Amino acid sequence: MEEEGLQRSKDFKVWIMAEVPSVIVLADVFAKIIDGFSIGSNDLAQLTLGVDRDSEILGRMGYYDERDPAVLRSMKKLIRIAHKYGATVSICGQAPSVYPEVAEFLVRAGIDSISVNPDAVISTRRNVASIEQKIMLEKLRK
Repeated sequence: MEEEGLQRSKDFKVWIMAEVPSVIVLADVFAKIIDGFSIGSNDLAQLTLGVDRDSEILGRMGYYDERDPAVLRSMKKLIRIAHKYGATVSICGQAPSVYPEVAEFLVRAGIDSISVNPDAVISTRRNVASIEQKIMLEKLRK
């Protein structure tokens, strides 16, 4: 990029997609040279679980699920490592649109932003506000 005149600055940020498990495994390496990660939860789930997300049969059998503990743990690990190095993390997959509990998990894990389908903006926004309020109340009770 630098050879083409592109350099990271306050006006030019470099992000990578976190859609494959290797990005999670090497998050500490990437976080040193980029500004942010965008989690692609659909592909990350598919590749973490080794299951074709388009297979209706496997989906009905419960093999493809973005709420799988391995997928959630990967996302949480990425957020923790990225923040350690000052990188931002967002998600652009469908999981927070479809599963409110995934949105809660991500907010509690410290995700910086959540991108959702247009038809889920209002409900997800309300859900996130409710989760943030719940977290504040929990902190006050401690």
